[in-house]
Amino acid sequence: MTERSIPEQSPAERIIELGQLIVRSERDGDTHTIALSGEMDLSNAGEVERELVRAEATNARTIVVDLSELSFMDSTGIRLLIAADARSRADSCRLSLTRPPAAVTRVLCIAGVDELLPFQDQGQLPGATPPTA
Repeated sequence: MTERSIPEQSPAERIIELGQLIVRSERDGDTHTIALSGEMDLSNAGEVERELVRAEATNARTIVVDLSELSFMDSTGIRLLIAADARSRADSCRLSLTRPPAAVTRVLCIAGVDELLPFQDQGQLPGATPPTA
């Protein structure tokens, strides 16, 4: 695991490199975003969960897990999302997920959880810029 801060970025931002997965965690106002890029599996899901629990321990009103750049997720990742959603439902429903690419969406559909998780379109997320006409 490699953790680094990029000088020109916010001091509240953390970037964690976990082999085939990069986790970018950033707080902006009342929204904490954890963006995942690459492959989430058994080898790195524990670190992702620790970062999510760290965000849950803050006073952020919204916690967004951005899956839009996730290229692969195994059952460990599915379990992580289900557990995070259960914790969120018990704590003011702060969790929101951005939709992943088609390959990962298919895995969620096959597992039968795509309709159960709190997915929102990018434009519906807090702080997102509405599309222009």
